[in-house]
Amino acid sequence: MPAVRTLCLGEALVDLIRERADAFVPHFGGAVANVAVLAAGFGADVALAGGAGDDGWGHWLRARLESEGVELSHFELIEGHQTPIALVVVGGDGEPLYQIYGETIGTVVKALAGRVEDAVRHSGALFISSNTLIGEEERAVTMRARELALELGQPLIFDPNLRLHRWPSNADAAASANACVPGALLVRANRTEATLMTREEDPERAALALVKAGARLVVITLGAEGAILRGELRASVAGVPANVVSTVGAGDVLTGVLLAKLALAGFYPPAIAAALREAVAESARACERWGALD
Repeated sequence: MPAVRTLCLGEALVDLIRERADAFVPHFGGAVANVAVLAAGFGADVALAGGAGDDGWGHWLRARLESEGVELSHFELIEGHQTPIALVVVGGDGEPLYQIYGETIGTVVKALAGRVEDAVRHSGALFISSNTLIGEEERAVTMRARELALELGQPLIFDPNLRLHRWPSNADAAASANACVPGALLVRANRTEATLMTREEDPERAALALVKAGARLVVITLGAEGAILRGELRASVAGVPANVVSTVGAGDVLTGVLLAKLALAGFYPPAIAAALREAVAESARACERWGALD
């Protein structure tokens, strides 16, 4: 079966994670970039459309992407643009607090300026998140890519990855995320995101609401309790015990595994059910290190 290339829209950034009281350590970051690297590591053909600054950190990120096998013809190092850096402080429960320095909005616009249709047509699937829906121009590029992918019959994978501090309001975030649900082959959300998008506290009811909104398959992750798959297929996977150090990027790892297994199966939907247990296990292992990748 020929490989199907997945086009991923989103930024790469540097996570400076406080691993000790006196030390912030750099890690590769950016939700969509993490997913692209994880999927490539599992053997999928993925391209990242986005960018970083034409500075030392930007070159560091690009070198990592290249070494991991991510296709970069639509990834730009932008002159005059500062590579975003996120200062990350992890609490005792492993949950992170972020403070981002540098502009994350606009890299996809610059990377795909006048080329969005060509980029989508030369791919076989599309992966998007809400992080490219915040700025008006990036939202237009993202929604045009989504529209074209659906017109071409390409599988659409959507992970909301809501960072509410970046949005004017929770209502704006939920509305923008919900606009990406119709036609999606897979929507992957955590419990909090699913509740915000559907106003349903119960994950089962939230999954049903997302299916009714137009997603074929919905995976809702439940932290230590595992994950559920609903829609055209049903599966439930228990959580895997972990000695939690940091939950930074754990959801990205799970999404990356699911995307890879889907792509390697030619986007055959049962691949999601078959891969869910492994994805939950990989996500648990990610919680035992500081960053998503290392």
